[in-house]
Amino acid sequence: MENPSPPEEEPALRTIAMPEDTNAEGDIFGGWLLSQMDLSGASVATRRADARVVTVGIESMTFHKPVFVGDELSCYASVRKLGRTSLTVDIEAWVRRSRRDEFILVTEGLFTYVAVDDDRNPRPVNG
Repeated sequence: MENPSPPEEEPALRTIAMPEDTNAEGDIFGGWLLSQMDLSGASVATRRADARVVTVGIESMTFHKPVFVGDELSCYASVRKLGRTSLTVDIEAWVRRSRRDEFILVTEGLFTYVAVDDDRNPRPVNG
């Protein structure tokens, strides 16, 4: 079920979709959106783990609506599950269409990160 408005907490990331983020047809690349979601999820996971994290999986990713040049993209991320070395993060991507206060859920996904030490070996999540 699609939410009528974005979560009330501060977004983990906010950016504007720009012309250089498009393909030859002028559509925003799905990969650009995926990378913004990954950045936001990693930011939340890093703070929660109190450690560097690496992305190890995307369990699900659903594109609901397109993102257009000029849209303000906000990604909201929250930890769903905490493992010994891993964190599973729910991520929602919302846009505010330019010059309007219309908010639209465009994408949602479930990403998994693993906390790593300086040698990039898994380490326990601080808890």
